[in-house]
Amino acid sequence: MAEISAALVKQLREKTGAGMMECKKALTEANGDLNEAEVILRKRGIASASKKAERATKAGIIGTYVDPNGQLGVLVEVDCESDFVARTDDFQNLVKGIAEHIAEANPTVVRADAGTGTGLMEQPFMGDKTMTVEQKIQSVIGKLGENIAVARFVRLGTSENGSGQGGYVASYIHQGAQLGVLVEVDAPSQAAARSQDFETLVKDLAMQVAAADPQYIRRDEVPGHVLDKEKEIARDRARQEGKPEKILDKIVEGRLSKYYEEVCLMEQPFIREPSVTVNQLVAKAGCEMTVARFVRMKVGDIVPQGTPETTPAQ
Repeated sequence: MAEISAALVKQLREKTGAGMMECKKALTEANGDLNEAEVILRKRGIASASKKAERATKAGIIGTYVDPNGQLGVLVEVDCESDFVARTDDFQNLVKGIAEHIAEANPTVVRADAGTGTGLMEQPFMGDKTMTVEQKIQSVIGKLGENIAVARFVRLGTSENGSGQGGYVASYIHQGAQLGVLVEVDAPSQAAARSQDFETLVKDLAMQVAAADPQYIRRDEVPGHVLDKEKEIARDRARQEGKPEKILDKIVEGRLSKYYEEVCLMEQPFIREPSVTVNQLVAKAGCEMTVARFVRMKVGDIVPQGTPETTPAQ
């Protein structure tokens, strides 16, 4: 059997646009014959699918999966080129399958090209282990004729967070699957987390995150440098309004309270009953629980440089 060099793999990748692993497999099967390896990739639909990889993906949906016990939740953004394809059963079933795969296989990054983490795209697809996740996506690309890309994902597991005995995850999908939320909470026991009132409350919290877009859970989580900036803005604004220096501190304090209501989940007015805050809602419900984390994901949001995954709010 011919030795498959890194240079040969790179050459095939540049020629076809297929992934490194797919190129190496094809070259191995072709006994090092570059042209035959390209034919193998084309037969599998990988080369033609890869040629679409540079086309912009401006549409897509947010997929979600929460296990029946509420102990594990996944959000994943999968993008395509048009709303038409995003609405097809083939695309939506692909996204559903990817979300379920992430829950079971626990990848840590979308791709492991950089040599760090467990790459989603390189894993055997849980829905059909004869192919990788990347090959599964490429097969759907070949059928639908549009580029498809996993933009990011997040996986919340109550045991991974070191939660109490009654951790629970709930999800909410809005706007035709253009917006998705996961909320993880802690409860004193599994029994408490299984009550109907508890589950309803957590789902309401997920809807709150979707509608009000908080940045933090509680006011003590707002970073000091962010607060300093808000104080500076509030103070300068008050001065420009001609307020006396002796009352500036009080004005700043009042405007900071308003800021907390905008950015902190527990301080926000509840969307269904604005006369009460989320904090008051939880207390009124009589459910012993603490919000541990949440994630809000919207199709097309700018993803920070680095890994494509989303960091949950702590």
